[in-house]
Formats: sequence, C-alpha cells, structure tokens
Amino acid sequence: MAAVDRFYLLYREISRSCNFYIEALAIVGAWYTVRKCVSLAFDTYSMLRLHLIPKLGGEIDLVKQYGKWAVVTGSTDGIGKAYAEELAKRRVNIILISRNKEKLEAVSRSISETYKVETDFIVADFSKGREPYAAIKKALKDREIGILVNNVGMFYPYPDYFTNVSEDVLWDMININIASANMMTHIVLPGMVEKKKGAIVNVSSASCCQPTPMLTIYGASKTYLDYFSRALHYEYASKGIFVQSLTPFMIVTKMAECRSSVSRRSFFFPSAEEYVSHAISTLGLSTRTTGYWKHAIKFTLGEHLPEWIWAWFAMYFCRTVRKEALTHKVK
Repeated sequence: MAAVDRFYLLYREISRSCNFYIEALAIVGAWYTVRKCVSLAFDTYSMLRLHLIPKLGGEIDLVKQYGKWAVVTGSTDGIGKAYAEELAKRRVNIILISRNKEKLEAVSRSISETYKVETDFIVADFSKGREPYAAIKKALKDREIGILVNNVGMFYPYPDYFTNVSEDVLWDMININIASANMMTHIVLPGMVEKKKGAIVNVSSASCCQPTPMLTIYGASKTYLDYFSRALHYEYASKGIFVQSLTPFMIVTKMAECRSSVSRRSFFFPSAEEYVSHAISTLGLSTRTTGYWKHAIKFTLGEHLPEWIWAWFAMYFCRTVRKEALTHKVK
C-alpha cells in the first residue's frame, strides 16, 4: 500500500507540474487558431472585394481614369487579343503590336468594326534585341497612351531540362519575356507621368509563386516581371501611375497546346476571353493578382506549400507533359 500511495502522490505532483505547460500550450493553440481565422477572414474579404464586388457594381470608365489610347503587345492571339477586345468594348482606342502583319491587320479591322473605336498596329519582332524599339517609339510619339498591356511572351515548346534548351530559345525568351516589358514601359511611362495618370499591366505567371523546375528560364523571367511591376508601382504610384502584376495559372491559349488536358476549357482552365473579363475588373484595385478568383485559390495554396512539395508536384506535372509532347512528336 505504501508503494501505491507513493505512486499516487508522485502522479499528483507530476500532474500539477504539467498543468502549467498544458495551459501554456492551450493559449498558444488558441492564439494560432484566432490568427489563422482572422487571416482567412481578411483573405476572403479581399477576394470578394477584388473578384465579386466589381462585377456587381458599374464598370470603371477607363478612358476617364487612364486615357483614350491603349497599347497591347502580343495582341493577335490569346490574352493579348482578349485584352484588346475587352478594352475596346470599354471605348478605349487600341494600338496592337505583334510580329505578324496579316494577323495584326485582321484583328485591327475586326476590333474597329465590332466596337467602333480607333485602331492602329505596329509590326515588331521582340526577339530582335533593341532593333524594333526605335520604330515603336517613333510611332507612339504623338499618342497619349493611357494603358499599356505587356503581354508578349514566349514559352517552351514543352517543359524540359535546362541543358536541353537551345541557346536560341534562351536568348529569345530573355529578349521577349523580360526586355520587351522594360523597353515598352520606358517608352510610354514618361507620357503617363506628364499627364499624371496611366496604367501598366505586366502579364507574369503563377510559376513565379515558387521555384518551378523544368520551366526554369520561363519561371525566372516571369518572376522578374512580377518583381519589376511591384517595385515600379512604389516608384510611380505617387505620380498617378498604377502598375499591376498579373500572375495567372494555365489558360487555354496556344501556349498550352503542349498539354492536352489544359488545351481545353475547364473549371480551372478558362479561355482567354473568360480570364480577361475577370482580370480587367481588378485594374486599379490590386497591384498583384492572378486576375481570376479560381486561380487566386490555387495561388494562395501554392504560396503556403513547402517549397519541396511545390517542386515535387511541378516536376511530376512537367515530366508528364514532356513525355506526352515527345510521344506526340514521334507520332
């Protein structure tokens, strides 16, 4: 009995000592839960404010807020073409820039006839280094540009290992994805500053969320655009300029043709037109956004994943796409 009594006394003393630690852990747990709930509430409010409320309210008068002319690069297909059409729908005159003259003429004519706005186009190949920018600068000299959409971009034929990518593709990707946005912004920004209003939209990618293997150069170039946009906004917000970084996930465009599962419209893979109809309503509201509420959910989850998990999923996905593309190529 003495041994049992001593054990009971020992247990009672241990319990008393542990109560303090249990209570401390309970306080920490409660604090963590409250913090996460508040964070979730703010994220939910931000999503509603950005993606739902603008749809319920009236459309912003983009001409009044930014100016009557917009320049859209990479504007004959995909997001660029959809942006040009959406801006024209809101009575903004459009200047299209791309490298294919026939497509430019067709898109320019279609937008002008459909939306009854003025249109113009400039033929430019952004893979040619500094060569095209003198002509662009001269063509835009007397235009009051209110909105610039830097959409022109280059993707891999399919995801691949860095050493398998040719030098030509590397140079073109750097010139098209990075240099074009810098140079176009440098051309139009002085005029915006002079008028004290303007908007610049740089189309980045969700691949900038975390390191994405097998899309190394593409992801790095889009991360540069994201950083560039955010820093530039801080520089020029006080001068009336709004700079936005768009970070979408996969959209059904020609760039997604290497993967059959994302070459068709579905719940998470919208068409360019559907995507832009949402993204344009975020202009002036968010400096960094996916532009689409379904993509915003994925981006938030991606940001909170451990880097190794993101990289593992990216490797698995990209290897699958690569295998599919190579199989299709052999056939």
